[in-house]
Amino acid sequence: MPRATNVLGTELQSCSFDPMTGFFRDGCCRSGADDIGLHLVCARMTEEFLIFSKSRGNDLSTPMPQYHFPGLKPGDQWCLCVLRWKEAFQAGVAPKVVLEATHISTLEFVDLEDLEAHRFEE
Repeated sequence: MPRATNVLGTELQSCSFDPMTGFFRDGCCRSGADDIGLHLVCARMTEEFLIFSKSRGNDLSTPMPQYHFPGLKPGDQWCLCVLRWKEAFQAGVAPKVVLEATHISTLEFVDLEDLEAHRFEE
């Protein structure tokens, strides 16, 4: 089976194993038929974004053990829904993006230039 591609046109890299992320909880930002949120963007969490997301009805900071969700904190990397990242971008609170771990399908919704402007590099 061919490997997925990232927004740079190279092989998709893992986003995070701690916390374990991805729609399939395999560490990668890729999607499938059941993923209505399109968890494609590998983003580095910030306090500002976590507050924004909670204000939009998606509390990513509170642990939910029943779903094996540890709750996120600033500095964690997580596969975000592409439209949530775009909404945060438009509101001026988009978190940084790990381009190598962000799925190429993201480009159907967001311009590469906008992602590059928010590139996270260690």
